[in-house]
Amino acid sequence: VPAAIVLLEALPLTPNGKLDRRALPAPDFDAAAGGRAPRTPHEEALCAVFAEILGLDRIGIDDNFFDLGGHSLLATRLISRIRTTLGLELPLRAIFETPTVAGLATTHNTDEPVRPAIRAVEQRPETIPLSFAQRRLWFVNQLQNTEALYNMPVVLRLTGTLNPSALQTALNDLLTRHESLRTRFTETDGEPHQTVLDTATAAVPWAERSVADEAELDAAIREAVTTGFDLSRELPIRASLFTLTEHDHVLVLVLHHITGDGWSMAPLAQDLGTAYTARLAGNAPDWQPLPIQYADYALWQHNLLGEEDNPASLAHRQLAHWRHTLADLPEELTLPTDRPRPTTATHHGGHITLHWDAQLHHDLLTLAHDNQASLFMVVHTALAALLTTHGAGDDIPIGTPIAGRTDEQLDNLVGFFTNTLVLRTDTSGDPTLRQLLTRIRTTDLTAYTHQDTPFERLVELVNPTRSMARHPLFQVMLAFQNTPHVTLDLPDLTFQLQPVDLDIAKFDLLWSLRERPDGQGITGLLEFNGDLFDRETAETLATRLERVLRALVADPDRRISRIDLLDHHERQQIL
Repeated sequence: VPAAIVLLEALPLTPNGKLDRRALPAPDFDAAAGGRAPRTPHEEALCAVFAEILGLDRIGIDDNFFDLGGHSLLATRLISRIRTTLGLELPLRAIFETPTVAGLATTHNTDEPVRPAIRAVEQRPETIPLSFAQRRLWFVNQLQNTEALYNMPVVLRLTGTLNPSALQTALNDLLTRHESLRTRFTETDGEPHQTVLDTATAAVPWAERSVADEAELDAAIREAVTTGFDLSRELPIRASLFTLTEHDHVLVLVLHHITGDGWSMAPLAQDLGTAYTARLAGNAPDWQPLPIQYADYALWQHNLLGEEDNPASLAHRQLAHWRHTLADLPEELTLPTDRPRPTTATHHGGHITLHWDAQLHHDLLTLAHDNQASLFMVVHTALAALLTTHGAGDDIPIGTPIAGRTDEQLDNLVGFFTNTLVLRTDTSGDPTLRQLLTRIRTTDLTAYTHQDTPFERLVELVNPTRSMARHPLFQVMLAFQNTPHVTLDLPDLTFQLQPVDLDIAKFDLLWSLRERPDGQGITGLLEFNGDLFDRETAETLATRLERVLRALVADPDRRISRIDLLDHHERQQIL
């Protein structure tokens, strides 16, 4: 027994207390860490796909995808990889319902045809349409092209020996590699389309200057990141290099969201490092050609959805779902605001830093596992309960971004693929938190299954009263930032990513969260609309969401109405 105790204490564990098979040496037998070995070629192929997506050497057919570090975004990539390698079209819910190779090996979705892979279009049409995600941002830019509402700034503090000329050339190499970065958005007869510039004429707008001190630097950075884009005349990217000393520089790279998303940052940084390294040596970057470009994706997307009036098309079937799901959707949530909503939103806002400790992270993962849910679904449950207890009613629409990269050929492409889902949550009947989690699990999985319908089409479908004061269909968003880790390798330089606060709020409330590695907690931001909320109110909401989460893991069978949201000081104030 003592020897067994020593052995058990030495075993690596995951945050939810299970054996961390990724930290074990490769086994001498066919199965991974005790899981049964695959017995058929189909099982072997599925095991190989699971291992590839999870970054493991091998797995057994009984190993649980989520126990090994899987999450919703990786599940989407798993579905894509299964489609490519095995020719099977599985719904995302299949991964949650049967998250093992043994379970999926017997799952076949014969009703859904395998969606076509994205291919480079050899003969492109004369005018290339915008993707559905791009159309809404183009429309917003028409109204507010001087605002930084959809700017994506990256600010890098570079220390060491820098060659500005090589850096500028490397940035232009990015335009050669990614068509999306050298695309203007023009219109003909009111219809927008993509105009891809030739590599010989396209160049990243570049500004370079010296600054005297940190105060002047901060002002220069602020100006660079808050200047908007005119997408019909400018490229959706620009760069500024500010020099403090010979070995102290700041690179400010600003993209418009219409040309990139959170996932794009990883391939952008990798390609920039490759190009800069090559230019320092006097060479052009030698990288593998991209299989497709963003324009190919936009054309594929239009063909994939098909005609809405065709009952056999994907667009028709998914719209039928959303037409039913969003019928009689509340136009505006009643939130505990400090002020009435203005006629026109200023988009001025602020943010609150969030940090949930490792123990809470562990408990949330355990609860998710025990209920065949994801961490996102658990936090979604707590947020819906919080809003209901604060007077928002029992019909709670919450928005969430989804990566939209449903084909593995999109992984290394810079572009805007993100779609937005409306997760309509029913909190009626004073359910227990576990019952609410079950409802939300169904809601979220169904939404993921119908994720191809563009959000802009949902707005047209529901047709809410148009307003410049609020976001349509939902005013509260929950986002998990599970994008790939960004690495940048620049010879003779170290870099530090500097946070940038634009004081901009696109929604009334936006909860943006990221899991720390190895289960060491959850960090994030609560972005709040300054037109409606004081900072103190936002801080209270942030604190109370954590309180609901702790109540959820402590007693999942507690009813919403029995959650104690007040701390001792607040209770004393009321008494």
